[in-house]
Amino acid sequence: MNTPLKPLNLVLVVASDREGRFAPVVAEWVRARVAERTDFDLTVLDLADLTLPTSLSYDPAPAVRAALADVTPVLEAAEAFVVLTPEYNHSFPASLKNLIDRHYTEWRAKPLGFVSYGGLSGGIRAVEQLRQVYAETHTVTVRDGVAFPYVHGLFEEDGTLKDPTGPEEGAKAMLDQLAWWGHALRDAKAVRPYAA
Repeated sequence: MNTPLKPLNLVLVVASDREGRFAPVVAEWVRARVAERTDFDLTVLDLADLTLPTSLSYDPAPAVRAALADVTPVLEAAEAFVVLTPEYNHSFPASLKNLIDRHYTEWRAKPLGFVSYGGLSGGIRAVEQLRQVYAETHTVTVRDGVAFPYVHGLFEEDGTLKDPTGPEEGAKAMLDQLAWWGHALRDAKAVRPYAA
């Protein structure tokens, strides 16, 4: 008889900090998909709530240290990630690059999936760039994800999708892959530390 697996600590990173952003609507949709499952415990990390300056320093100011003290332990405790990103000018937001660049081992040897949104491309150009960035941090990006092209027209006023079929299938595939990789990497790291 198989023992139920302990749920994975999944962190949803909401990348946009732009005024008037659509991110909260999509983030709530992602949160609802995760809530339907028993294999994840979800934490939301919204970059609009952080005050991290873009200048990097080996000796950060007290205010930056305080902000990092709130966010770094969340990333460290994560066993899997979903990054929710818009596409701005064919790329991803500076707020997300800032978060990535301020951390390294916190991303390492953990799986990560993408949910993106935007205009015609639905954010997939941002995701393709992020795959290269996350490869440098030794993060395992999963194949499947969800992209919302022309996102404003896809959701009702109450935040529900007008046609949920494709996105829900994509979310299930992504979360299934995150669960598999998350458990596999958790088990592997329990046997031996990841060597970067």
